[in-house]
Amino acid sequence: MRAPAPRYAANDGVIDAARAALGPWLLDAREHVGEVALVVDRANLVPAMIALRDTKGLEYQQLMEIAGVDYPERDERFEVVYCLLSLTRNHRLHVHVSTDEDKPVPSVTGLWPVAGWLEREVYDLYGVLFSGNSDLRRILTDYGFRGHPLRKDFPLTGYTELRYSEEEKRVVYEPVKLAQDFRNFDFQSPWEGAEYVLPGDEKGSQPQGKGAQTPASADAVKKADAAPDKTVAANAPETKTTESPKQTGAGEPHPGNKAEGKPQDPDVVPGKGGGQNQ
Repeated sequence: MRAPAPRYAANDGVIDAARAALGPWLLDAREHVGEVALVVDRANLVPAMIALRDTKGLEYQQLMEIAGVDYPERDERFEVVYCLLSLTRNHRLHVHVSTDEDKPVPSVTGLWPVAGWLEREVYDLYGVLFSGNSDLRRILTDYGFRGHPLRKDFPLTGYTELRYSEEEKRVVYEPVKLAQDFRNFDFQSPWEGAEYVLPGDEKGSQPQGKGAQTPASADAVKKADAAPDKTVAANAPETKTTESPKQTGAGEPHPGNKAEGKPQDPDVVPGKGGGQNQ
């Protein structure tokens, strides 16, 4: 017999059970947009994770993901978010800890070995340190990369660029050189228009003649609109006209196409009782 999938568990009672299990390690708990988030003391992260994993009624056995968030305006600008899953209850939970550039976060690789790679990602992209991780190296950026690309103060262009050098026959690293200066964009409404004149807009100040737009100058347009001269020279050749078939060379029509040459009887003779067109 096929066992049914576990029913999705609601958030009812999860925060109360977490408060009872974590005690003073739990700094804050909130439910927002259908998700439960627990803010845990950084120094007691590992025992708090053990309690969330082993306490009956919670039982978050699996670590699904570790994410980082950067809030530059805070004293402890980084948040490390652990996404936990309870397989028996079919319920998910987020655990948050805060830190800065210098204070390390205790590693949870002793509880979930998969955390080794996930902590390396957070370290690579945000610069968060993890104490107890025996292999805390970069994992996504290139060798010799400087800085952490997901920090809010990291420049979009980076610090270095790489290219293949035909002279040295290898990939070389160089300081970023932009092909052109950054453009100054304005955020005015496109229907209101900018106060300055863009290249090419000066042509719109020239007067336009009748009809479609033309690249001709305003004086040329005025001359084209002037009345034409109706005087004709005395020795101008006579205009050729055709008034009869002899002048065009068309000849007379074929005799068979005349009305008097066509038979009087119709080609279709109706049968008995008449046809459908009779």
